[in-house]
Amino acid sequence: MNDKKMIWGHIVGIITVLCWGGTFINTKYLIMGSLKPHEIFFLRFLIAYICIWFISPRRLFCNHWKDEALMVLIGITGGSLFFQAENMAVALSYTTNVSFIGCTAPLITTCMAIAMVKSVKADTRLVLGSLIALAGVGIVIFNGQFVLHLNPLGDLLALLSAMAWAVYSLLMKRASSRYGAVFITRKVFFYGLITILPMFAIEPWTFPFHDFLKPTIWLNLLFLGFVASFVCFALWSWVIRKIGAMKASNYIYLNPVTTVIASAIFLNEPMTIMAYVGSALILVGVYVSNQAKGI
Repeated sequence: MNDKKMIWGHIVGIITVLCWGGTFINTKYLIMGSLKPHEIFFLRFLIAYICIWFISPRRLFCNHWKDEALMVLIGITGGSLFFQAENMAVALSYTTNVSFIGCTAPLITTCMAIAMVKSVKADTRLVLGSLIALAGVGIVIFNGQFVLHLNPLGDLLALLSAMAWAVYSLLMKRASSRYGAVFITRKVFFYGLITILPMFAIEPWTFPFHDFLKPTIWLNLLFLGFVASFVCFALWSWVIRKIGAMKASNYIYLNPVTTVIASAIFLNEPMTIMAYVGSALILVGVYVSNQAKGI
């Protein structure tokens, strides 16, 4: 029974990450429709928060104030800080830089876990698989053109978003041992929404409300809010509890695979030989990493 749950944990983890990989296309359509990054995040999480109340337990708070503080940190690292840092990095730096640096989250997660969790050891297969997958990510994103254009502030923000996701993954492992996936996910949405509000003092809302009637706007927002946030965040909480934070985090490497395929289908961007090679390396690296013991 436990083996079956582990298998389902991997399957659900793969599906969730592949879904997240496609959200870059949805976000691009919304930005082209004049929505700002923090407006997109706010609407995305607001839709998800409304949806989750239909299935969420009616309890409002955690058992202890320390656990509630933990939920605040989870909402910041997996919500407002992660998305805002990533979006600001895209505005300041090249998308290729931001994508590549963002996919270092699994390696950062691994390093943090080795340093902070006594039961986690630096397994050779884990390190080797992570490096193989990271190389694959680089090939897919740079598409064979390894020219790194540096923008210190933008790249530092991209690194900050990767570190935020790594911290989020480890905190989720701790929280999921005490509370259910749905309750934690509702907390992520709530504290993500609360902590993004200061951005509107810096950049007030400008998007005209009548434009929400456009299919390209409301359909993409619905996908981001309901599927990619409400459904996927709840599934991710469950996946971390079943297979562990580090194994789950390694599936983040699959993000560029979906992005490349979705771009080819919806944005008419060609799939190259290098994209296929990189995708294959990502799959091999993820498989090797997940053979490691003690994670």
